[in-house]
Amino acid sequence: MKVMIILLMFISCCCLGGTASSSYVQSGKASYYGDKFHGKKTASGEVFNKWDYTCAHKKLPFGTKLKVTNLKNKKSVIVKVNDRGPFVKGRIIDLSYAAAKKIDMIKDGVIKVKIEKMR
Repeated sequence: MKVMIILLMFISCCCLGGTASSSYVQSGKASYYGDKFHGKKTASGEVFNKWDYTCAHKKLPFGTKLKVTNLKNKKSVIVKVNDRGPFVKGRIIDLSYAAAKKIDMIKDGVIKVKIEKMR
């Protein structure tokens, strides 16, 4: 019986600890990079390619993978943080053209999204 209780406590601690420490969800407005940035160096040192699934975020570490969901149509894309920004008040993420196209935001330009950190 003691072993069972200890085992249950251990499993509970593992589950709670792993979920809380690695979850990151943010909602807000997203925009996408214009063509003028294609081929230029990003803050991470990588060259920006509008056809890659990448993004700019103000604080998350370079290389972080994010799932970005268009809240209007529920389409989503996985992107990698390789730049800093956006530098427009009220926006939480800038997407590459390819990522923006995948979630059908090109026509609107700025949309409401949910971003989730991938494990």
